[in-house]
Amino acid sequence: MSLRTNLPLRALLGLLVLLSLLVTAPPAHAQPVQVSIHGVDGALRENVEAALALPPGLVREGRVDRRWLERFRNQIPQVASRALEPFGYYDARISVTTEEVTPETLRLRVEIDPGEPVRLQEVKVGLTGPGANRSALRASVARFPLSEGDILRHDLYEDSKGEIRSTALDLGYLAATFTEQQILVRRLAASASIHLVLETGPLHYFGEVRIVGAEEYPPEFLRRYVTISHGEVFSYRQLGQTQFHFLDSDRFREVVVSPHIDEVVDGEVPVTVFLRASRPKRLRPGIGYATDIGPRFSLRYRDVNFMRRGHELEGDLMLADARQSIGTGYILPSLRNVDSKTAFRVGFDREDLDFERRTTFAEVERSRAFGGGRSASVYLRLFQESFTVGQVSDRSRYVLPGVRFTQRRYPAVVRPERGYSVTMEVRGSSETLGSDASILQLIGSANSILPLSERFILLTRAHTGMTVQDVPLSEVPPSLRFFAGGDQSVRGYGYQSLGAVDATGDVIGGRNVLVGSVEIERALGENWGVAAFYDVGNAFNDFGDMDLQQGAGLGIRRYTLVGPIKVDVARQIAVADPSYRLHVSIGFVW
Repeated sequence: MSLRTNLPLRALLGLLVLLSLLVTAPPAHAQPVQVSIHGVDGALRENVEAALALPPGLVREGRVDRRWLERFRNQIPQVASRALEPFGYYDARISVTTEEVTPETLRLRVEIDPGEPVRLQEVKVGLTGPGANRSALRASVARFPLSEGDILRHDLYEDSKGEIRSTALDLGYLAATFTEQQILVRRLAASASIHLVLETGPLHYFGEVRIVGAEEYPPEFLRRYVTISHGEVFSYRQLGQTQFHFLDSDRFREVVVSPHIDEVVDGEVPVTVFLRASRPKRLRPGIGYATDIGPRFSLRYRDVNFMRRGHELEGDLMLADARQSIGTGYILPSLRNVDSKTAFRVGFDREDLDFERRTTFAEVERSRAFGGGRSASVYLRLFQESFTVGQVSDRSRYVLPGVRFTQRRYPAVVRPERGYSVTMEVRGSSETLGSDASILQLIGSANSILPLSERFILLTRAHTGMTVQDVPLSEVPPSLRFFAGGDQSVRGYGYQSLGAVDATGDVIGGRNVLVGSVEIERALGENWGVAAFYDVGNAFNDFGDMDLQQGAGLGIRRYTLVGPIKVDVARQIAVADPSYRLHVSIGFVW
């Protein structure tokens, strides 16, 4: 569910005012002492600049301590030389001159001749111990970035050294240590040698796993979050996964997973999981505005430890100009799989748009995740719906089973620059199940984000649905018809204002739907962006007569922790009297 508001317009005006103040602000006063470096560029220059930062106290209240300045000037050659050595330059020649830029400003001009770099004459990197033949460790050694003839780079040496040991630790060799780690530099010969040998030590395993704290939850419920077991090969990644599962459950405000390396017995490492539970009962009100459904008030109650069994009880109320809903749910988490659960829901939903519907429903759903962002669910939905669409009023009752599969991959949460999501669903019913009609629907949607150059990203979106039924469309309830138009459909048109029409011209939805969107976004700073988009689609009864509608426009993006704030202005395309429409939304819709 996404929250929507018109706040970004005021925020944008505030940003423009701030930018104008920054542009018209007077320039800052020049520093009394400046350091100017010549002769080196890139990383060499950056390292020297960092090393030659002015020491505290050299300038006090805008005045230069001359004796301290002279001491600093005399130290520059030695300090700059040390800053060049990590990049292999051990024979630099450095001179310093003092220039008077203005009566109040002095410049220390540092001329650097780095000289010839030290090159590697010998590189020996090896493994010993029980894990010496592990392919992952051998691959880590093979990736060592320095070889004979290369310029000596201490930063690359240290990074690769850390990677080799981290790989050993990840594989369970907790006693891994370097028995040789030497860089021998021969300054006169401008050559160097590297000797690096890792002794893996024995393989370690997980010992007993103890859970401390959160006594209000049943022990068997807490165990479902633990991804490690006694006797498995020790892995810091598995420890991190266990901690993530506890934190991701939104039930604990503190989670500490501690391996006791100093208590190893027979190669087994005991682990303690310390938990501090958060408050189980939460009541969260919310207000907002949506161009699709108007002003909105919402209220959500949630108890994540109902009857102290780890079950969830939730209730939702939403009141908007065009839609109202109330519902409650009871969720039973699986004790075997942290990503599996069974949910029971009942509720009432009402929409009053160009059509009107009232739906009372009950549903049971069993869902399970399979890792890699994949999840699947089966459900059974019973509902009764009374509706008025166009000139027809009716009431329907359905028993509707369905299957849904989803895969999502978004490496970043707040501002993703790549990723995708795919959802496929099959649902249907028959008169033999007690429904008023037989119906079968196939529904699919896909979103993707692809990075381009110069901080551009390409966003694409597609949605389709198909229906086969044995009764006229006028007898199918609106919740099982397809409509198009709105913030997440074809922008430039109102929410669910597109679809097949009856003899009087009223939109009555359609058996099928097809919607696509292409959007290019350009990042501005850390949290802002601008976008241009093109949408096309419609709901219809026959693929041979789709009559796809089009919209295009420009938008502003503001990324926040609760999701992107989007303000779009869209114009209809290829119609006799095109109009503009403002779309405002908050939240991720993937």
